[in-house]
Amino acid sequence: MKNLIFIVLVVLLSGCATRRYAIPRNAQARIYTMETTGYCKCKKCCGWKRNWLFQPVYASGPNKGKRKKVGITAAGTKAKPGTLAADIRYFPFGTVMYIPQYGYGRVEDIGGGIKGMHIDLYFRTHEEALQWGRRNTKVKVWKAGR
Repeated sequence: MKNLIFIVLVVLLSGCATRRYAIPRNAQARIYTMETTGYCKCKKCCGWKRNWLFQPVYASGPNKGKRKKVGITAAGTKAKPGTLAADIRYFPFGTVMYIPQYGYGRVEDIGGGIKGMHIDLYFRTHEEALQWGRRNTKVKVWKAGR
């Protein structure tokens, strides 16, 4: 039993179990200066509303009025801290980024206002997203699929 506890502590302290995002194989890190903004899964951040049946639906755009799965990304994953929204023409799904004062994240979402060198960082609450605000940040990027 003591050996098992020791092994678990070694793995946790080494970082093997705490790092969520694997760097894509053969990917070289590049530094980009990007506009970063915070977002959450709320109505204001993600453009949805409730219909007369109290179901979440898209508030505008080509899917206006259609059912919306709140908290599910364009890649089909559940949004969580570390989920990034980006312009996938520049940063495809699976791209890993390190954002100072935020940490590691992976591109799993897109957004209507996300164009070029701009990423959205997911936060659990709207207050946290507002606290992050809008910043120009040097971001370390490992692109997927290269």
